Amino acid sequence: MKISKKGGIFLFSLAGLLMALAILIHQNPGPSADPQEELLKKALSCGVILIACLVFAKWYEKFTTIPVELYQSRHLIWKLAKNDFRKRYAGSSMGALWALAQPVVTVAMYYIVFDKLMGGGGRGVEDVPFVLFLTAGLVPWFYFNEALNNGTNALREYDYLVKKVVFKISILPIIKVIAATFIHVFFVAVLLIVAALYGYYPTVYTTQILYYSACLFVFVLALCYATCAVVVFFKDLTQIIGIALQIGIWATPILWNIDSAPGEWVVVLKLNPLVYIVNGYRSAIYERSWFFEDFFSTMYFWIVTVVLFGIGVAVFKRLKPHFADVL
Repeated sequence: MKISKKGGIFLFSLAGLLMALAILIHQNPGPSADPQEELLKKALSCGVILIACLVFAKWYEKFTTIPVELYQSRHLIWKLAKNDFRKRYAGSSMGALWALAQPVVTVAMYYIVFDKLMGGGGRGVEDVPFVLFLTAGLVPWFYFNEALNNGTNALREYDYLVKKVVFKISILPIIKVIAATFIHVFFVAVLLIVAALYGYYPTVYTTQILYYSACLFVFVLALCYATCAVVVFFKDLTQIIGIALQIGIWATPILWNIDSAPGEWVVVLKLNPLVYIVNGYRSAIYERSWFFEDFFSTMYFWIVTVVLFGIGVAVFKRLKPHFADVL
């Protein structure tokens, strides 16, 4: 079913209106809520939503072209993603096991250093085993790290497809992100096993891992559309991303608990959308809480993600005519 331009703008504006109303109506429970802070959050959120709706209405075609192409090519995307995953380890005797080796060793080393050698000094949450706390944070981080790196280099790796006039190159970044998802599924299974070994068995809350995985999928895809387009012209971007990821693993509460940070820093740290994801994985495994209970963080994450997706699509469309010439 094809949606007209007016219909698309109406649906997007309606979604924005409903989100804004939900933000305005919502009140944080408990006496600790700061009314001025809540008012500022609501004003900023509604302002961003309004700007997003106006920009979407003005450049409707630019923002909808890629989502439409992804939907139309969904069967081809799935086929190429599976082929990409197989091809990556086709020449090695251990195959896809090599993709699992480095993250597993990383988790083991962090656990030994922070929990054993430091005598439990790395413990993140009381009454929660540090290895479980650590694994729940590293699993989404590994997914983000691999998907961003591979998605950024999608156009350069498939340069022979970029030069084909009839090929829809907009599907290349999502192919890389889906291929990274295959490994992520394995690590989610490992996380569930580790949790079960410590007595945290799957419950109805555990199903939220699907939601947080989808959040991370959309978020990293939004980044990849911008980075894969820019890296064609500015190859140093891969090095910058590598440094940013090294900083990011410490700036995100993966190895440490955000509640241990000074109060004035918590607000700044939560501006990082990955904080929402990492905390979400932990809440799904052992905190037993729903994602909508942290209302403002949920709204903030999706507002930022939609804005980043719009920016990524705009950058990709703007630079697309020059890809074949540079590659």
